Amino acid sequence: MDIFQSQLILKRAVTIKAVVTPRWKEEIQQQLQTQINQLDNELQNLDMQGQRAITEIQKQSLQPHSPQVVQQIDNIQLQVNQRKSELLEQKNQLLQQLQQVQFLELNQEVIQGQIDGFFSLEKGDNLVQKMQVEILMRDGIVEEIRGTI
Repeated sequence: MDIFQSQLILKRAVTIKAVVTPRWKEEIQQQLQTQINQLDNELQNLDMQGQRAITEIQKQSLQPHSPQVVQQIDNIQLQVNQRKSELLEQKNQLLQQLQQVQFLELNQEVIQGQIDGFFSLEKGDNLVQKMQVEILMRDGIVEEIRGTI
């Protein structure tokens, strides 16, 4: 019997967990702070771009207070405010995550994400067990692989 006929290669989601260490906390806090700073910059740029667009419309208009110009300005302001709301929501989520990281206890395990992994499945294997695999890392180094490989 050919080996390729008696097994399947399947894809599974492998959970990546990290052990909370002082170094891990510092790295995560730096990443979150960098993302927060990027959002702050994006918010500033958004305001400037909106103001420039409004100024340009007013300059090009023969009648700066006509209903069409007012409507265009209102539309720009609406778009800017909608995007601002989205960015502020993202910033709020990052600030909450930053606060949560500060309260994590050392040596606690936290889920850091998932990656795809492939595995072989043969007749008689327990599919449920083979699907449940985790990688535990400490400061970027694999400490343990849990589950059936």
